[in-house]
Amino acid sequence: MDWPRPPRFGRDTAWIYSSAAIVAVAGLIKLRQGVADYTQTETHCYQSVRTNSAVEPYVNCFSVSPAGKFSKVFQAAEDTELAKNADPGFVMPGLWDGHGHLLQYGEFLNSVDLFGSTSMDEARSRIRNYAKENRGAGSKDEWLRGIGWDQMALGKTPTAGDLAEDKELKDLYIMLDRVDVHCIWVSQAVLNLLPDSIPDVPGGEVVRDPGMGVFCDNAMDMVMALWPKPDSKKKQQFVKSAMEKLNEVGLVGIHDAGVTPGNLKLYKELVEGDDWTLRVYAMIECNERNTFCPNEVERYISPDGFLSIQSVKLFADGALGSWGSALIDPYTDRPDTSGSLLVNASELVYDTIAWANEGFQVNIHAIGDLANRYAIDAMVAALRLLCPDEPLSLCQSYHRFRIEHSQIIHPNDQARMHAVGIIPSIQPTHATSDMAYAETRLGKERTAKEAYRMRSLLDINPVLGSDFPVEPPNPFQGIYAAVTRRSPHTGKGTDDSPDGWYTEEALDLDQAIRGFTEGPAYGGFTKGKTGVIRPGAYADWIVLDAPLEKMDIEDLRSLKVRETWVGGKKVYSRD
Repeated sequence: MDWPRPPRFGRDTAWIYSSAAIVAVAGLIKLRQGVADYTQTETHCYQSVRTNSAVEPYVNCFSVSPAGKFSKVFQAAEDTELAKNADPGFVMPGLWDGHGHLLQYGEFLNSVDLFGSTSMDEARSRIRNYAKENRGAGSKDEWLRGIGWDQMALGKTPTAGDLAEDKELKDLYIMLDRVDVHCIWVSQAVLNLLPDSIPDVPGGEVVRDPGMGVFCDNAMDMVMALWPKPDSKKKQQFVKSAMEKLNEVGLVGIHDAGVTPGNLKLYKELVEGDDWTLRVYAMIECNERNTFCPNEVERYISPDGFLSIQSVKLFADGALGSWGSALIDPYTDRPDTSGSLLVNASELVYDTIAWANEGFQVNIHAIGDLANRYAIDAMVAALRLLCPDEPLSLCQSYHRFRIEHSQIIHPNDQARMHAVGIIPSIQPTHATSDMAYAETRLGKERTAKEAYRMRSLLDINPVLGSDFPVEPPNPFQGIYAAVTRRSPHTGKGTDDSPDGWYTEEALDLDQAIRGFTEGPAYGGFTKGKTGVIRPGAYADWIVLDAPLEKMDIEDLRSLKVRETWVGGKKVYSRD
């Protein structure tokens, strides 16, 4: 019998053996990896686990692979050892904030907190106490920073002279952000660095009455150019302190709404370290706002899903509280102005198309109804060019353009958003913070028809968040505000009313939870990977003392998370 002979080894046959060897080695590596994943998998069981999945909405156990992903999600029978030895607590998918500012929040944690100050004396006292505790702050090389003042609460628009009234503050370099971060209040020492004659600025306001000291929107740039920026070491500390606080309130990820190229470079360096405990979906903001800077940035997604750079942030207007949001008709309480566009309509269209053609998701800050109209115009123009032969709604499902804030939208433009599927990025606590003056600014009819929509936008995948540090980052306060339309700080509506504000736009609890889980997942291209507990998803979860569904809604205002886990690792524990 003749046995088959292998071909003679030579130049023409060597590839057969080498290919076979490669396949064999690859198979062995994959087998070993599979064995390692199986042997090193950790199983966690709790009293109950909300999965956000329609197939198995509630289970009690899941397994996590060494890669930090859920490998198995299951219900262990009551008589099994797994169920008997389950950890105390109730689990739900880790929460995301769909619009926040990581570095700015870290800086806020290391600066003067002016939120809630109700008089000039109180504001000066807080600044003075901070200066005493931080002796280096206020020098020419290290300005004293803070955030949270509101002229509505202070009773007047502040000036540099108001700071100079305190002898301990009058010579310090001070720069304080308004509550919405769309205006800054500076001291005389900072004003002295500017030219004697300060011109008006398109898209901004140099406030001159009752005196100099406040700059809004584009007018802030002249001051920001002089501000001595924190170095990389300080920024690293800002990131670390911010992530610790965000993990503490149950956040496993955020959409970072505006990060400059230099800070993105820093993020890429820090994401490899142990202190990076939060998933970050970063939106590019060019060093010169509302420009096209593709040579300074690149698309990037880290292999472990902790950092994603594939979107850009543009700015259409300012904020409502400082009369900076751009309106179609004048403000009710200031008929002399309709607010400020930070960029003209044609330039917004150009920037949107340019970034979209480079493959970036475009997210436009728009608060006033005119700004929202121009944002929709720009997005529709880009979608028509991107997909000339497809329906706009189908093209939008690929690119997922977003309007950040989506705060005041004319009914005609609401209809366009629904038709195209433009994603609204909404902050529920903005509604409950602004309700004290929104009708004063807009009038009752405009408020009722246009402002602070939530329920009526459910069909277009709203992303919920807080805009921290403008609002506290606690997502449970956001859920409370979305469900009740009352302030999470007081539990009241307007004028201390027990009733919520425009409750026809309120969400139910499940809708609000999904807005902080599934909403950011869809809006950040991680659907099925985040905001859900299922095999293959990132192993991010939080542990509570009771399931949200069984809590009194008022308890959400003071809820404390028990544990936060990201990528299968515990990043926060209350005990």
